[in-house]
Amino acid sequence: MGEIRNFKSGNQDGPPPDGPPPPPHGAMPRRLAAIIVGDIASYSRLMQADEEGTHVRVKRIERDLIQPSIVEHHGSLVKTTGDGFIAIFDSPVEAVRCSIVIQQNLIGRNASLAKDSRIEYRIGVNLGDVIVEPDDVYGDGVNIATRIEGIAAPGQVYISGAIYEQIKHKVVCGYESLGDRKVKNITDPVRVYRVLPDADAVGRTRSRRENALIFLLGLMLLIMAGGVLWSLLPHTPGGTSEQAATPAASPSASPIPPPPPREATTHTPQPSPSLASAPPPPAPSPSPSVAPVREPEMIAIRGGSFAMGSNDDPTERPVHQVTIKPFSIGKYPVTVQEWNECAAAKGCGFTATGKDDAPVSNVSWTDAQQYAAWLAQATKKPYRLLSEAEWEYAARGGTQSKYWWGDKLQPGMAGCKDCGDLSAEQPAKVGSFKPNPFGLYDMGGGIDQWVEDCWHRTYQGAPSDGSAWNSGDCSSHVLRSGSWKNDSRYVRTTNRDGYDTNVRYPTHGFRVALSP
Repeated sequence: MGEIRNFKSGNQDGPPPDGPPPPPHGAMPRRLAAIIVGDIASYSRLMQADEEGTHVRVKRIERDLIQPSIVEHHGSLVKTTGDGFIAIFDSPVEAVRCSIVIQQNLIGRNASLAKDSRIEYRIGVNLGDVIVEPDDVYGDGVNIATRIEGIAAPGQVYISGAIYEQIKHKVVCGYESLGDRKVKNITDPVRVYRVLPDADAVGRTRSRRENALIFLLGLMLLIMAGGVLWSLLPHTPGGTSEQAATPAASPSASPIPPPPPREATTHTPQPSPSLASAPPPPAPSPSPSVAPVREPEMIAIRGGSFAMGSNDDPTERPVHQVTIKPFSIGKYPVTVQEWNECAAAKGCGFTATGKDDAPVSNVSWTDAQQYAAWLAQATKKPYRLLSEAEWEYAARGGTQSKYWWGDKLQPGMAGCKDCGDLSAEQPAKVGSFKPNPFGLYDMGGGIDQWVEDCWHRTYQGAPSDGSAWNSGDCSSHVLRSGSWKNDSRYVRTTNRDGYDTNVRYPTHGFRVALSP
């Protein structure tokens, strides 16, 4: 971001005693930027109910979520406003991704809270020309972002048409057009879109509308068909059918033959009127053989003891001895193709995009658990996520160095931002780099990988038997490996991080384990 990376840092040498010289006339610093404006819904009510508690919670969210997310997406926090914030970005794509991450993280944080005590942000995003000052930004671009935020629903991200045109083919999400909106103090109407973080939500939204139209159309056709049928029936002037109006036959009249007797049949429910014209269902036939489930390629690990952790980071301490039991581990992270078989079987919550042989991404820990549970049920084998200890033991491949290949970064060994891999928007396909001594690919770089364990800031009290550490606060779970968007320090075999359990993020994937 260059010179505007930190708006609040100012001049490190400080202004001269009599203050900074005024800028030359007409030289206001302007730039084109993507602007995020966020504001807390029902802030006054929350403050009235618990002033000190709400203030502490808001500051914690700003410190732990909003500021790190802005930095992670290469933006700059311009200012916080007590109940909101303003940030600017060079990239509209990163601005929208940051907004989605903030909202999805807040869903996880609010999950256990009563509805009336949740802190929910409305977020508006716009692209515009702005005037940049050390601690603020001005201009219609900011005003439009503010107005869009004002009409957004709590927990939602609304974007302008200018942003939409820049990101519509670049961000994995859906969009719902809300049409042109007249906003306060802005002359021209603004085209507004609602962001749907789950791309499948677009299909669901359209499906609901299409189903409603189909229902109404079917109802109209049914009414029309009923009218035609009624008009074809014979009627007497009295309005009753001829047969019903015929008096009882005299003895000389020819008797009406009774209807032929019906064979006894089992009553079958009739289809609903809207389906009456559909052909009858075919007679049941023998069940065809079900195609076998595609199982990930697994590698058996014999187990053993090793020193887990390092002194390179406080979260990796203390170094402690762990004994691992034999298990099998996926040779590669779970791929898009493997995931989508689960989605097609309704075992996983969304259909992944990308090439079949790329690692599936943008999955939450809960999503990863769904896949493991579906695979275990479909194959009758005990598939699961790895424990954190199993992951590190497998990633080391019997070594004790910083990376499995040694202590120095080498090109062609892993996919990361400074590992020599040129892929910027997508992770490389699985198996693109060399395997470690255990024959495992992408155990470092490529895709962040969820493991079973709840997140703890250190290893103090961690199990020594290789099992998952599932005690404590499990609102976050552990990620290992680092991704193609991280630099090489994240690729170290000991590196670890935590992330909200129910939140999807574009660099997060996983691999599976199999108990003996």
